[in-house]
Amino acid sequence: MTMKTVFTEVRNALGRPYEDLDFLLTCFREVLEESDKQAIVPYIPWISSDEQPPEEVLLSNDYIHMLSMSFQLVNLVEVNGAVQSRRAREDRDMSSVNGLWSANFKLLKEKGVTEDQILEVLPNVLVEPVLTAHPTEAKRTVVLQEYRRLYLLLVRRENKMYTHIEREDIRDEIKQILHRLWNIDEIYIEKPRLESELDNILHYFTNVFPDVVVFLDKRLRQAWRESGFDVAKLNDTDLFPGLSFGNWVGGDRDGHPLVTPKITRMTLNKLRIHAFVIVKKELLTLAQKLSIYISLHGAGEDFASRLGQLVSELGTSGDEVLKENQNEIFKAYVMLLLHKLPIDVTQEYNMALEDAENRYRSSEQLVADLDILSQELESFGIPEIAHVDVGRCKRLLNVFGFHLAQLDIRQNSQFHEKALEQLVAASLGVDAGADSLAEQKDKRQFLDAELKMNRPFLLEHSGTGNEARNVVETLQVVKNHISRYSSRSIGKLIISMTRNAEDLLTVYLFMREAGLTIEYNNALAAKLPVVPLFETIGDLKASPQILDDYLSHPVVKNSLELQRERTKANALYQDVMVGYSDSNKDGGILASSWFLNEAQRHLTEVGKKHGVVVRFFHGKGGSISRGSGPLHWFIKTLPYGSINGQFRVTEQGETIERKYANLVNAAYNLELMLASVTAQTALHKFLPSGNGDVAGLFRKLGERGQYYYHELISDPDFIQFFSQATPIDVIESSKIGSRPARRTGKRSIEDLRAIPWVFSWAQSRFNITSWYGVGSTLKEMQTNDKEEYAKLCQLVKYDPFVRYVMTNLDSSLASTDERIMAKYAALVEDVDVRERMMAKMVAEFELTQNMLSDLLKIPIHERRKNHYYSTMLRAEALAHLHDAQIELLSKWRTAKKDNLPDEDQYLFALLQCVNAIANALGTTG
Repeated sequence: MTMKTVFTEVRNALGRPYEDLDFLLTCFREVLEESDKQAIVPYIPWISSDEQPPEEVLLSNDYIHMLSMSFQLVNLVEVNGAVQSRRAREDRDMSSVNGLWSANFKLLKEKGVTEDQILEVLPNVLVEPVLTAHPTEAKRTVVLQEYRRLYLLLVRRENKMYTHIEREDIRDEIKQILHRLWNIDEIYIEKPRLESELDNILHYFTNVFPDVVVFLDKRLRQAWRESGFDVAKLNDTDLFPGLSFGNWVGGDRDGHPLVTPKITRMTLNKLRIHAFVIVKKELLTLAQKLSIYISLHGAGEDFASRLGQLVSELGTSGDEVLKENQNEIFKAYVMLLLHKLPIDVTQEYNMALEDAENRYRSSEQLVADLDILSQELESFGIPEIAHVDVGRCKRLLNVFGFHLAQLDIRQNSQFHEKALEQLVAASLGVDAGADSLAEQKDKRQFLDAELKMNRPFLLEHSGTGNEARNVVETLQVVKNHISRYSSRSIGKLIISMTRNAEDLLTVYLFMREAGLTIEYNNALAAKLPVVPLFETIGDLKASPQILDDYLSHPVVKNSLELQRERTKANALYQDVMVGYSDSNKDGGILASSWFLNEAQRHLTEVGKKHGVVVRFFHGKGGSISRGSGPLHWFIKTLPYGSINGQFRVTEQGETIERKYANLVNAAYNLELMLASVTAQTALHKFLPSGNGDVAGLFRKLGERGQYYYHELISDPDFIQFFSQATPIDVIESSKIGSRPARRTGKRSIEDLRAIPWVFSWAQSRFNITSWYGVGSTLKEMQTNDKEEYAKLCQLVKYDPFVRYVMTNLDSSLASTDERIMAKYAALVEDVDVRERMMAKMVAEFELTQNMLSDLLKIPIHERRKNHYYSTMLRAEALAHLHDAQIELLSKWRTAKKDNLPDEDQYLFALLQCVNAIANALGTTG
């Protein structure tokens, strides 16, 4: 079929979104004509010619840029279409949208969970998305901002109240944005600075999430009422589920040499500054809402007493505030709270006031004063204002505090190992490495002995090695910040590639060195939580034993007690991070899926053994190979007892823009998290565990899947095929993130990060990271163990875990294109290598397709209509892009090898191609 025919079929099948696409593409055509780009106008996809452009057009920057923008417009209308579809369904029946509050309340009622039981769970729920700058967002920040504006105009255009003149004005504004986007370079020429990555993250924290939090609370109340529950029981925002945000930008230093102690200090200060932007805005708004005529004589005793204290604490400025607002005493009270902030309210921010004695030291103090105001408003007879307006202020303070988002500090275990060697060597006055601690059989004895004392190795660290100095100075920055402000500003100390308990205990010595340990219960205790990150299949298998060993250490248990006391928690909590990216890279999709699940089950049991609640932090990326998939379905797959109201998850690169670019979509994705975590926590708490048939069966699938996957990647010709048949060399030359593509710079698969690994296979449409080995594994079970295979066929119909894994596999296969794979394979110079490796991959691809069809029965175009038609729409235009990338790859590699002057020109066009294909696929790595 031609592109026009396909477009007509898709528009007839799915309707409005593709009418919007027709409109936007027509505007885009006018923009290109006005920009004198007649050469590419005939090749705008879906509304113009279906002919393959001549080579001079196909390989031109203009053509690639035009296709990239066209695919971005498709993404835009599909996001809006999904939003409008959800709204229409909710208008008919609020419980009809899977994963949201109303649907989950309906599920709980059907399962026999009562209203009071839900209320028991709700306030103990805490969901925390953690935003990272992992290099999977190929678009520049300025480009993202323009697309956000374009989306809002697309939504405005739907409003029927506008006159034709106003609609024309909206059309003109849309064209102006398209003009700007056409003239702005989409891709990074230089690697983005950490500061600009942080500014992009701050946009979401300050401009999106505050309004989303309030919107979410309204959605919860609406769903509660629609479900037939008692609305009066949910008046108090203190009963609402907890929401918090984390951040890795400026704290994640794993293989990232640019994240220095100075950068971490700057990050913490910027986060604090932007928190006060939110608080100041909210208090000013609340003050205006409380312009009610009432003097101090009409106020209650407790309220009047606290107001008098506030005036006294603020001195002259307090007297002035009271005088200006003496007939509006509620407003006066709020203005006094505003003056108590450690900022100059007449300026953006003034660090000089941070240490003033009459200013708030913590957000909890401000919340306590708002509680007094709320009680007074209730006594005065206006409880609605107390619950809604003051409740909003309290809610945002509970979420963002004076810290905005918790900064995690992540570092690799081997980096810490080297740093400790340097530290000990410096304290002994010997050369580091002379007797490596890593090689000492008594390293654990050394750690145990040291952890009985609360004294540093050194008072001054300038003479130690770079690694030791970096770790100590970073933790000193952390110590200084939380000592001056609040420990809420710091999240976790995460140890990537955790191999044993010693990797974790080592961090306690560095905390001791930086002053982050104290004497508590007559022993040493650490102020901050140390979190293992289990990433490889081997580490996941060993993780229960590692955690058991770690939690058995007296200093660890003592530290957890201290942290519980400081956070006023109701239990001892130990956070554990599990990595979806590296486990997939290490063992393939089946092994990764199962051993992640099994590890969480066993780790939960280890926690119970030690009287500790294990909280899981899910390190997921934006592609199926790196843990992506519908979040509410993913949460249903978590092992029984492993979800206890606490849910932490990374949001990386392009997924941040895709999920949180606008208010409605951001609210939808956060509601999925909150509602699904609440429902699953209640089900795990109040109902018996479900089907246990999956474990033995899927463990076999995981083991055999890993075998077939390793058989491929350990093939002696695999590296050659990978390096030539995918654009990995282009991706490693790209500038889409400040982080290097390799941890240490070695040329090996092991050292290559999971993101470029997945990214390169996705770009060339092989996608082997998300399906290879599955067909052979399923066929082996079908042939050798018919009973087990029959059980799997039944489980896929109803078991959440099995169904989630298999439908994700199905999505990966739909994005894999055998025709395009063959074109990229033609880049492999050795014909024998090319044909042998390609034959192996094609055979496995076709086998996997057949086996998935046998398992799932219903074809994808019936099961997932939108996904099917969206893929079909993009296919032909994508084929042109792939042709351009393959030709450019060939020319660029030749130019590099022969040292030709047009190497940089080809590279720039290739980087544009990478961005355009990422836009088309909706994912990078």
